[in-house]
Amino acid sequence: MQEWASQLCENRQFGSKMTDSKYFTTTKKGEIFELKAELNSDKKEKKKEAVKKVIASMTVGKDVSALFPDVVNCMQTDNLELKKLVYLYLMNYAKSQPDMAIMAVNTFVKDCEDPNPLIRALAVRTMGCIRVDKITEYLCEPLRKCLKDEDPYVRKTAAVCVAKLHDINAQLVEDQGFLDTLKDLISDSNPMVVANAVAALSEIAESHPNSNLLDLNPQTINKLLTALNECTEWGQIFILDCLANYTPRDDRESQSICERVTPRLSHANSAVVLSAVKVLMKFMEMLPKDLDYYGTLLKKLAPPLVTLLSAEPELQYVALRNINLIVQRRPEILKHEMKVFFVKYNDPIYVKLEKLDIMIRLASQANIAQVLAELKEYATEVDVDFVRKAVRAIGRCAIKVEQSAERCVSTLLDLIQTKVNYVVQEAIVVIKDIFRKYPNKYESVIATLCENLDSLDEPEARAAMIWIVGEYAERIDNADELLESFLEGFHDESTQVQLQLLTAIVKLFLKKPTETQELVQQVLSLATQDSDNPDLRDRGYIYWRLLSTDPVAAKEVVLAEKPLISEETDLIEPTLLEELICHIGTLASVYHKPPSAFVEGSRGVQHKRLPGSAGSGESVESPDTGSAAGVSDAPPAVIPSQGDLLGDLLNLDLTPPATTGPPPPATSGLQLGAMDLLGGGLDSLLGGDLGGSSAMGAGFGAPPAAAAAPFSAPVSGGLDDLFDLGGGVGMPMGAYSPPKTVWLPAMKGKGLEISGTFARRAGVIQMEMTLTNKAMSVMTDFAIQFNRNSFGLAPAGPLQVLTPLSPNQSIEVTLPLSTVGPVMKMDPLNNLQVAVKNNIDVFYFSCQYPISMLFVEDGKMERQVFLATWKDIPNDSEAQFQIADCRLSSDAASNKLQGSNIFTIAKRTVDGQDMLYQSTKLSNGIWVLAELRVQTGNPNFTVCLKCRAPEVAQCVFQSYEAVLKN
Repeated sequence: MQEWASQLCENRQFGSKMTDSKYFTTTKKGEIFELKAELNSDKKEKKKEAVKKVIASMTVGKDVSALFPDVVNCMQTDNLELKKLVYLYLMNYAKSQPDMAIMAVNTFVKDCEDPNPLIRALAVRTMGCIRVDKITEYLCEPLRKCLKDEDPYVRKTAAVCVAKLHDINAQLVEDQGFLDTLKDLISDSNPMVVANAVAALSEIAESHPNSNLLDLNPQTINKLLTALNECTEWGQIFILDCLANYTPRDDRESQSICERVTPRLSHANSAVVLSAVKVLMKFMEMLPKDLDYYGTLLKKLAPPLVTLLSAEPELQYVALRNINLIVQRRPEILKHEMKVFFVKYNDPIYVKLEKLDIMIRLASQANIAQVLAELKEYATEVDVDFVRKAVRAIGRCAIKVEQSAERCVSTLLDLIQTKVNYVVQEAIVVIKDIFRKYPNKYESVIATLCENLDSLDEPEARAAMIWIVGEYAERIDNADELLESFLEGFHDESTQVQLQLLTAIVKLFLKKPTETQELVQQVLSLATQDSDNPDLRDRGYIYWRLLSTDPVAAKEVVLAEKPLISEETDLIEPTLLEELICHIGTLASVYHKPPSAFVEGSRGVQHKRLPGSAGSGESVESPDTGSAAGVSDAPPAVIPSQGDLLGDLLNLDLTPPATTGPPPPATSGLQLGAMDLLGGGLDSLLGGDLGGSSAMGAGFGAPPAAAAAPFSAPVSGGLDDLFDLGGGVGMPMGAYSPPKTVWLPAMKGKGLEISGTFARRAGVIQMEMTLTNKAMSVMTDFAIQFNRNSFGLAPAGPLQVLTPLSPNQSIEVTLPLSTVGPVMKMDPLNNLQVAVKNNIDVFYFSCQYPISMLFVEDGKMERQVFLATWKDIPNDSEAQFQIADCRLSSDAASNKLQGSNIFTIAKRTVDGQDMLYQSTKLSNGIWVLAELRVQTGNPNFTVCLKCRAPEVAQCVFQSYEAVLKN
């Protein structure tokens, strides 16, 4: 289509612009016969007129394929305009008339040897556009000649033709050696030929990611950089995109390339500028930050990005979406350019919203006063969506810049006083987040918020207000009345408000039990009996059960201390951000999604990564390395988006648990399993203490039998199993656990030595440690914390060191772990950074857990499912490993692996070789399928692993090796 359009444009230069429109007027019936006669006319002018009429009919959608042989006969002409028109017709109809198209082959061959380079190029271009298998082999010789043509215009056209031919018949192109010729063209003397050769090779490499066609080396890169200065703007884009795929050997080469690419930043074409920015952003990763040139480069990147914002709105939007990514990766580039992101009155809404987002990302203590003044102004605009976003932005600034929080709250209160409905509602939503970030600091504004209760009609604002009332019920005298007013229309509320109201009333009851008994009874009844929503019903039953069986636990769960919200929750997940930086200037950078998320088929699914930054290999074991080691200084965790590495690898619910306390003791679990799920209602609360209050009165009844019935079966039959207390699916004995190693030597721990290992017992992951005091003083007040890690490992309870640790004394400690902590990809994947505190200091160390600890007990896949899954996982996600010197029979190996939750699905024997097909499942739901080959008499085993997250394969293999050899 593109070729067709470009040729139509070229044809305009030949005929009169005024007269061509006559060909598109409606014509009478029987036209085909007239055209046929005209096409066979002896007069050249009449022929040309007829072909123009045919093209016009074809353009408006009429079927003129019947004229194919007559039009093809007109190819034999010296008239360039007529030849172009015939070629245009040929491209359009060759697919539907492949047998006829062969008639044109001789003319192509002849035209490829024409003395006029325009005709040679036209012939080779048309050949590439005729997508007919039958005639491709006839075109190889003409194409070979054109690739070595003396005229650069013909060579550059032929280079693109190779890519088109490869798309039709890849094998033919490889057999004919065109790819090697294309690689030779990279050394061509003409810069446009070089650019087209690079474009063609890049196109072919995209559809064949593993082909390594663009074998980039310093010599090739030098040739490309030389051509860069002289070719057209689109040629420059092709070359820059190719450079972005190169990884320099060291920082010196990286700096050299950056210096030669930097002049492109001042190009008039915005696409060239963005491609140059992409190359520089990638190669900057390899430059040491203390290098003078690094600072110079940062300064040079700002002006071109700012200049892009003076273009038309559509271009501004594309530029802003790219700047959004750049600012997340390197905010220092634009930290002094805040003013250019201030909104103009005539900006379209999509530009305004994007600018607002970048303003918040660049907000800092230095410019917060300016930003807040702007945001307050925006909050009085007429555009409702923009005003809402501006109010939210004020809240985000308060959370991001702590010093500005008071000023932000004051600004929000001023906005609430305007009494503009949607402004008030947005303000309440963001104040809730400010309360979460700075507890016990700004609660004095609650009274003002309560005054606006009646004006709230949006679910999010109502839910936020209910949360505030429930959270600070002890400070609000009439909290029960406020919540009761919401309860009147409970069934008309959205699910979000209903869930929040249920939790708020339970909080209120736990804080003021004597006054709110009827209220909590009413809301539990509404949530469990009268609601069709399973989420609401389940939460209602959980609260009812908690309150009726263990009021103290209920208080610990419902009123637990909440984690502070992170500064910026809308940051793009780091691995996805790296990939998007590698795609600056493409659709991926506008969508903020990887190409694999919106490009169908095999193209575009190659995942790109930024190179490792200079000096990034410091140890994380010493507290002296600053934030790299500090558990609390890690970047904010964000839920990974689907499609990126962590999205595939760790596709799990990252919501933190309501409490980080220890799991309930086994006795209470058994007691739960033995009783009816809702037996006794809340009767056990009556007369109970519940944290100091003894007068709770009477009157709670059990939920109706009808509501309890569906739950009785799972409780009587399976609740013990659920808590893994009644034997259930506990792990077989003999599961592999690695020997203890020293994690924290006494030298680093100021006399505290920690050695440990990991084990999985009865379905629970445990960290087993020996703490030894080699100092002269007593150690007390032990606590432990984990950094974010690949699989969300977190302590399921506090570190239980019940007695002081005297000098020269050792103590064994077992810490149960959960897998619902915050997630961040580590390198290696199973690395765990730990901080241990005692009365002396905080100590940091890192250790590696065997991934077999994460293999769950229900990892045995059905045979049919296994077969379908094995076929479904692509072959490039398969990894093969050798396990040397393992003298076990296949049955002994299978039994040993089953002890670590690696289950054999099937076994077959081929030529004396046993093949075991196995499955295992990780705690985050990732399945790993394996084929273990055991040859009788051969101590070397082969294991093939298939998984949708190939990153885990290496760790799984290490577990296989450890289990089988120990």
